[in-house]
Amino acid sequence: MTLLHRFQQGTAYSRTGMPRRDPRWRQAVGPKKSYAAGGGAVSLARPERLPAADLWAVLRARRSQRELAAEPMSQERLFLLLWAAQGISSSGPWALRTAPSAGALYPVETYVCASRIEGLAAGVYHWELPDERLALVAARGDVAAAACEACLGQEMVAAAPATFIWSAVWGRGAQKYGNRALRYAYLDAGHIAENLHLAATALGLGSCMIGAFLDDAMNELVGVDGDEESVIYAACAGSPRGTAG
Repeated sequence: MTLLHRFQQGTAYSRTGMPRRDPRWRQAVGPKKSYAAGGGAVSLARPERLPAADLWAVLRARRSQRELAAEPMSQERLFLLLWAAQGISSSGPWALRTAPSAGALYPVETYVCASRIEGLAAGVYHWELPDERLALVAARGDVAAAACEACLGQEMVAAAPATFIWSAVWGRGAQKYGNRALRYAYLDAGHIAENLHLAATALGLGSCMIGAFLDDAMNELVGVDGDEESVIYAACAGSPRGTAG
């Protein structure tokens, strides 16, 4: 039996039994992370209104784009991509987001490797919710090259002005769902990434999802331990080559 089969069977629900919760998840994990305690959060420029787009046309046009131009991206476009992926769509005691999440626990965190965003210093940022701001995790001028190396040298990452990295805080989902939370975290990441992909298409940008990367290198890049929090998915976005300008 392969690891894949053991995982699938070990997290399966059935009429005769449910997966047992690991006792280590009994301690609650906070609903969000923040790097802005020192006052370092950045409010991106926002468009006055959300742009109009025909959903059906966007679905038809969506393609993975690996030929990206080394052109800067505006803050407004970066904000729209982040909002589409994980923005607040309903405020209140428990702010709901643009992408669904099992139990509304939102175990997935969003980081941005921003290399060429107008008016934004190059570095690794964290998308702070519910404030919808960016907080600097690490300033580094080589962030595009570092992200490219972690993504097994995929050249589109080096060219893209923004690479989005999604991590899972395992305990946030596991405190309710036990080991089955692993399934839900990956499903959540898929919802988030598709939102970003469709938003990029609507904005005339190219984007590509990235599942192949060096796990330790990606965890190190965004500053997570790879144990309690691990990188599980990524994407890059920018102007398609030949259309920038």
